[in-house]
This record gives sequence, C-alpha cells and structure tokens, in this order.
Amino acid sequence: MLALTTALTIAGFVVVYSASFVTGLVEFGDPYYYVVRQMVWAAGGAVLMFGMARTDYRRLRPLAVPIMTVTIALLVAVLVIGISGGGARRWIGVGELTIQPAEFAKLSVIIYLAAWLASKGDSVRSFEHGLLPFVAIIGSVSVLIMLQPNLGTTLIILVITVTMFYVAGASIAQMTALAVTGFASLAFLATAAGYRADRLSAFFSAESDPQGNGFQTLQSLIAMGNGGIHGLGLGASRAKFFYIPESHTDGVFAIVGEELGLIATLAFLGLYMLLMIRGFQVARRARDDFGQLIATGITTWITVQALLNIGGITRTIPLTGVPLPFLSFGSNALASVLLAIGVLLSISRFGTDRGGYFEKHPVDTRRVVRRRPDA
Repeated sequence: MLALTTALTIAGFVVVYSASFVTGLVEFGDPYYYVVRQMVWAAGGAVLMFGMARTDYRRLRPLAVPIMTVTIALLVAVLVIGISGGGARRWIGVGELTIQPAEFAKLSVIIYLAAWLASKGDSVRSFEHGLLPFVAIIGSVSVLIMLQPNLGTTLIILVITVTMFYVAGASIAQMTALAVTGFASLAFLATAAGYRADRLSAFFSAESDPQGNGFQTLQSLIAMGNGGIHGLGLGASRAKFFYIPESHTDGVFAIVGEELGLIATLAFLGLYMLLMIRGFQVARRARDDFGQLIATGITTWITVQALLNIGGITRTIPLTGVPLPFLSFGSNALASVLLAIGVLLSISRFGTDRGGYFEKHPVDTRRVVRRRPDA
C-alpha cells in the first residue's frame, strides 16, 4: 500500500506540472506555481501519513466525537466566513493558508460512523436504533456540504457511508429504503441548479452545443483520442492550452491520456485497482469492527472518487467536478487522502497484532463479516 501511494503521488507531481505549467505561466508568471504547492502539501500530508501509521488506529475511537464536532464547526464556519470562488464557498483561511473542510470531513465521517456502528452491534438492523440515527447523522453533514454547494463531495460521502452501513449488517429493507430515497434526492439535486442541469445536458447531448455546455466533455474526449495508444509525448498536450477547463484538477486524466496514451491510462487504472484490492484486504483482516469499518470507508472513498473523475472524463457518467486522488492538483485533497492512507497503514500494522496495545485494551473480536457473510 505504501509503495502504491508513493508511486501515485510521485506520478502526480509529473502530471500536475505537465498539465499546469501553461496556466501557471499565464496567470502567475511561474510555470512551477502549481507543482511546487503540490509538493509542499504532499510533504505535509506525508508527515501526517507516517505519524498516523505509527499510531494505533484504536486510539481514534475515543476521539471520534471531538473530531466530528470540530468538523461540523468548520463546515458551519465556511458558510459564515468562508472564501468564495467559482460560485461556491468552500474554503476558510487567509492567503495560502486555506483549508477545505469538506475534504477532511470525509475521513472525519468515516471515523465517527465506524465508532458508532461498531458500538451498535446487531441493533443496527432496527429502524429506531439503526436507520433513523444513521440518516440523521449523514443528512446533517450532507446538508452543510450541499450549502457550499458541493454535490460531488456529498455524493462521495453518501456512497462511503451507505457502504459502511451495509457492511455493518444493515438489512435489505433498510438498504432498499436508502437506495430509493438516495436516488430521488440525487435526481432532485442534480437538476435543481442550472449548472448541474447543464452537466447532465453535456452528458446526454454534448454534440448539440459543442461551444457551450458540451465543450469540456467533447474536448476531453478529443484529447483522449489524440493520445492514441502511446500518446503524443510527455508535455506535448494541446488540450492544456485552455481547451480543457481546469486541466490540472478535474481534467488531469484527459491530459494523461493525450500525452501518455491508452497504455499509461490503463496502467494508472491498474494502480488504483491494486490499491482498492489491498485496502479491502486490510478491511477483511482487521481484528475488530472499528478497524474493518474504517478500512472499508477509506478504500471506498478513494475508489469511488477515482471512478467519478475518470468516468466523467471518459463520458461514462456526467461530470461531477471531483479531483482524481493523488494525480489532480489539490492541496487539501492530497493531504486528506495521504492522512487516510496513514490510517489504513495503521490498521494493517496494528490490526492483527496480538501484543502491545491490544493486550492492555481488550476488544470485541467479533468480525463484521460474520454478521454480513457477503461483505
């Protein structure tokens, strides 16, 4: 897992520089503007990752409520004193020292929900002790993030939490109710705002408005097609000359396809698949419910976010505007993912250790998979 994370992060430096040097030169007079910031935040994220990897993950359990409380407070603060940009209010801070609480909220929700579900046991299958409080917890966080607005992050959190709820032993009736209400809510949110409706229009009929709503979708496909099997060569992309909006963030996979070709894009897909497999292996081997649920949530997060980004670029699904983990420029996004990997490493390192912390702090060794054989 550490090797995969290192490979993707280093590849991200190369990809971010290649995709952003034109924008950095035009907007800031510095072709290294974005890649330098990516490296700085990667260094900070690496410190968090290794620090967390050396800390027993079970120490997070008593901190679940304080972590969630701070997260809620930051999400509220964004709505009150946050920095606006691009029609959204998602950041808080001054100058370069800004954070995007929604990025770190993913991990906070995973930790809190893992602690809550692990304490519920089989009562999670009941309506009053399982489904109702689950909806209240996730609904409150989702509303705060949607007010920014940020549908992509909200969608990722919903998929993460519903997956964790299923693994924890939710009944088929509960999952059916969540699926019906979830799809209905997403359909409403996807069409309630004009720019989201435009993304749906670009997905279904981009060719009818190639210079308007369909521009980004079609240009992404053109870039991927131009790359062919072997690509035009590193740094040789034409699409990054402002044909693909935000080519160094949301559209970075199209630049990879254009410059490095089909072989490289399949190689990156392979790395994400290996990371997913390893993450779910950690979840399956976890000693306790808490570790298993956290590992499931983090692995689902990285996998779903990668699929949403790549699916939008390849027109498999509508564009969601979420960054590609490790490869897209995004200071807070990179730091939060590296911190989450640190938690996974901690579970892998301490989760099956029968000595040390576990001897001093006995835990319930029942595995979630016994309640959910197909998980």
